[in-house]
Amino acid sequence: MPVRTILRIGHPLLLQVADAVAEFNTPELDALVADMIETMEDAEGAGLAATQIGVMQRVVIFGFEDNPRYPDRSPIALTVLVNPEIQFLGEGIGKIRDEDIDADIEEDWEGCLSVPGMRGWVPRYKRIVYRGFDPQGNVIEREVDGFHARVVQHECDHLDGILYPQRIDDMTRFGYEEELFEQHPEVESSC
Repeated sequence: MPVRTILRIGHPLLLQVADAVAEFNTPELDALVADMIETMEDAEGAGLAATQIGVMQRVVIFGFEDNPRYPDRSPIALTVLVNPEIQFLGEGIGKIRDEDIDADIEEDWEGCLSVPGMRGWVPRYKRIVYRGFDPQGNVIEREVDGFHARVVQHECDHLDGILYPQRIDDMTRFGYEEELFEQHPEVESSC
């Protein structure tokens, strides 16, 4: 179970759409998941997509008990989600301005292991239902909200070749953490 290299923004694989996993309960899938967990924990992440380590399969993991990058966030149970699907609970999402934010959408600071040292102000649905499978092929379906919903949306975006900066509406609210901390003190408490 080695810690894998996390691809960084600019790597072409991060812009590709991942393939569905065809076979469950295999040694290869188990090894991938073990590597992903070790890599995510080593990097102190809240989630990781297989594409971030160069594996073009629709597998995401997320969850943490106590994470120094997110000290004010409630724990999320460690979850392995294969071939995920998301149902957004609310109105459509698109380019959103502050004055147009719908009650179903919220904006918050996000970071990413593939975009190290940076944060951005990203609109996401507050509530979602996610579905998929565990590595053995058992169905997973949960309705979640808040930070949990944000993490799942962020990780599933990776599977479609989308990085969070592509979701930012106001690029003045995107930058290196140190500079943002000076201008937006709330960034530090949300990281």
